[in-house]
Amino acid sequence: MSYFTVHSVRASWTVILLLGYSVYLFLGAAVFQMLEKQAETHTRKNFQLKKLNFLSNYSCLDGPALEKFVQIIIDAWDKGVNPTGNSTNPSNWDFSSSFFFAGTVVTTIGFGNLSPSTVGGQVFCVFYALFGVPLNLTFLNTLGRSLNGYLKRLEGSVQKSSNHKQALKIFTVVFFLIVGTVLFLVFPPLIFSHVEGWTYGESFYFAFITLSTIGFGDYVVGTGPDKHYISIYRSLAGVWIVVGLAWLALLFSVGSRVMNWIFQLKWHRKKSKLEVKHGPKQDDCT
Repeated sequence: MSYFTVHSVRASWTVILLLGYSVYLFLGAAVFQMLEKQAETHTRKNFQLKKLNFLSNYSCLDGPALEKFVQIIIDAWDKGVNPTGNSTNPSNWDFSSSFFFAGTVVTTIGFGNLSPSTVGGQVFCVFYALFGVPLNLTFLNTLGRSLNGYLKRLEGSVQKSSNHKQALKIFTVVFFLIVGTVLFLVFPPLIFSHVEGWTYGESFYFAFITLSTIGFGDYVVGTGPDKHYISIYRSLAGVWIVVGLAWLALLFSVGSRVMNWIFQLKWHRKKSKLEVKHGPKQDDCT
């Protein structure tokens, strides 16, 4: 098979992967639009209706005054101050909350519900992230290699005790992933649901969005103004995030290897078919 034929096959699979990735993004955009746009329109109309009702009930206020008050509420929310409740609400910058925030910085989650408002805090955040993000990546890689090493040793011990090596290897990997899923994605939402008052579905959604470092910020632990949290609650959540990140990174790594294996398998099959059709590559000197 000629040099150009091999590279044309490889290029074709690259194009297919690129097209598949693009289609996946477009499909996701279409589904999100279908699911969320109508709800957003309903929320907008409902909000405008409530503003009009509020103005009709409190005739001493006019439209611009209400808009100014709404802007004050938005500014307070942007600075991490929940506009509900009063000034006795728990601080967003006690040690437990600050520890949680530091974890969201170095893991690049960035929920967006809280950020430094002072110049000193903003400058420190820049340099803290500059050195903290590589440190976090190094730590996660080391932890991931350790988990992968335990997995390989577990595979080796299982394979020594049976002749069905391939089946037991698959079983070991699946068992490892199931245990991790229970520990980091199934059990923690039960705690969040109980403490935060969320549904289990909302808690599971928060857990995955957090560990995948997407971090929309629509759900964040320890921010309920009417909740009384234990002092180390958010710190424990920070520890869960760091360890869970390593596990989910390993899961994504396994998924990536599986997808690469599938593409490589298909490419080799197509290459074999071309070799059968055109014959093996001939030496140019003969």
